[in-house]
Amino acid sequence: MNTPVHPDVKVGHIHLKVADIDRAIDFYSGILGFEVQTRFGKQAAFLSAGGYHHHIGLNTWESRNGTPAPRGHTGLFHTAFLYPDRAALGDALRRLVEAGVEIDGAADHGVSEAIYLRDPDDNGVELYRDRPEKDWPRLPDGSLAMYNAPLDLQALLSEAPAR
Repeated sequence: MNTPVHPDVKVGHIHLKVADIDRAIDFYSGILGFEVQTRFGKQAAFLSAGGYHHHIGLNTWESRNGTPAPRGHTGLFHTAFLYPDRAALGDALRRLVEAGVEIDGAADHGVSEAIYLRDPDDNGVELYRDRPEKDWPRLPDGSLAMYNAPLDLQALLSEAPAR
């Protein structure tokens, strides 16, 4: 049996190949609100939450003016951005609604609540918040009992902080 990875290991950032840097920045910064930390012309940009060096890397090194990967092929299913609480996730939903971004779906998984959409390059994006671990649904043996139930988007919107 392999030894598990250290429990404090986290996913530090994503780096996406995009067709158009400005379009990608408009989405990840202009709509979702990540801040541009640095930019290299039309080739790359690094964005973050809270001033970190980068949570999102965007580049056109191999993909400028490219097309999305076809469905049914291997590759990235989605990136997932963890919001600190329900109010912050509600704010993210409000940003999407105000920008007219189409939402692919939304789900309550018991352990988390999630909104699913696609970025301008057709990459899957999940915006979610975790419930406290003490509230996660469990089976009698203690294992997780995740599920896939509808998420009430209107109720989530009502928890977004006032602007």
